[in-house]
Amino acid sequence: MIENRKTSIIILTYNNLAYNHICIDSIRKYTKENTYEIIVVDNNSTDGTRQWLNEQKDIRTILNDENVGFPKGCNIGMAAAGKENDILFLNNDTVVTPRWLDNLKTCIYSDDKIGGVASITNNCSNYQAISVPYIDVKDMIPFAEANNISNPNKWEEKVRLVAFCMLIRRDVLNKIGIMDERFSPGNFEDDDLSMRIIEAGYKMMMCNDSFIHHFGSSSFKKDYTKFSNILAINRKKLEDKWGFNSNVSSTVKFDIIERINEPKENEFTMLEFDCGLGATLLKLKYKYPNSKIYGIETNPKIAKLGEKILEIMTEDFEGNYKMKFEKDKINFFDYIILGNRLQQSKDPFKLLNEVKKFLKPGGYVIATIPNVMHHSVIKGLLSGSFMYDKNPIIDRSNNNFFTLTDIYKIFDECGYTNPFVFHYYNELAPEDDKLLDDICRIVGPRMKGYFLSYEYVAKFQKSL
Repeated sequence: MIENRKTSIIILTYNNLAYNHICIDSIRKYTKENTYEIIVVDNNSTDGTRQWLNEQKDIRTILNDENVGFPKGCNIGMAAAGKENDILFLNNDTVVTPRWLDNLKTCIYSDDKIGGVASITNNCSNYQAISVPYIDVKDMIPFAEANNISNPNKWEEKVRLVAFCMLIRRDVLNKIGIMDERFSPGNFEDDDLSMRIIEAGYKMMMCNDSFIHHFGSSSFKKDYTKFSNILAINRKKLEDKWGFNSNVSSTVKFDIIERINEPKENEFTMLEFDCGLGATLLKLKYKYPNSKIYGIETNPKIAKLGEKILEIMTEDFEGNYKMKFEKDKINFFDYIILGNRLQQSKDPFKLLNEVKKFLKPGGYVIATIPNVMHHSVIKGLLSGSFMYDKNPIIDRSNNNFFTLTDIYKIFDECGYTNPFVFHYYNELAPEDDKLLDDICRIVGPRMKGYFLSYEYVAKFQKSL
């Protein structure tokens, strides 16, 4: 059977002999025999790793005479893999756990449209890390044993995956090709791989039922300045290739997610303006499996990929105030997430009035709104600076600026009710606290709270 094909586990090494020992030993201990092969590509280690690898009879070892970086090293490993084998990229500073690979394979073969899957861990970007109850890795296995029970309800669709532990089906790789070596020595090659998987029409899943430990002390980060420079260079390369910033387009907006509180089993509809690749909507879909998600994304390059993931409208709603999905969505949505659109709108009053038509009676609109009264803005004004400041609260893309009082007024004038406005604060520096005290001697002490929030999340309801 196709799901019984072997997995080629590709590991790159560059020194870190102790981690290499731990990683390989954990694979041997917690992975079923005869279901995998280990291919280690060594990038010219000098700490005894090469000698140790040569002594291992169950590892296919490739010894490079120079450090070729991560993408090229992975491609060398793939070229050596069994031609029918699936490919799993695994960092050498990981510790795998019981059923880690079984659960990844169960997920990836549950649906022909799943092209790539990844584990969760204790240390990773892209929201793939979870809080763990252990401090010492020696105490990790009981936690992993309890976590790694295969469960389809714990498979979460993602718009990108980090390749610290990423399994890709062989037939998918045959379609999309190998890693793009322009990203050498490393970083963003897995973003690029993820986008190519989506472009080819496949889904990617994060398997919350497959936990492995990640030490996270990669050789990249030992020289932080060099690491930061590589990040910046490769981020630009990815933007040049795809036409957008992958980090921004895959941001999960937890300030929005926290404002939606429904019973898990409820069926309801959600629309997000400026949805990017759909990361926030997918997180909500994972939280509420019976919900239906829709997006509006006017950047054509983002939308080209996003429409592979969810139903997206690519026209600007404020162009004609219509919803061009498969049918008119009058009184259709339970939630409309405006995000930052209110402050960017040419006519926020008209936007709120027109959006209301597409909400069900009792439905909610949610907007994230920077507070133009934040003390950082006031401090800038008192220093003679406003529009040309780098303060994100007064971003140049904004056409409108709001105070808390303005927020209540505009929603009230547009006929919304049942207001919930949530405040987000940063810790106040002593000099800023003193400035506010001085200002409040003029405007009154009750006004101090109006200067503290840097952002409001406004949730208002359409009348029943």
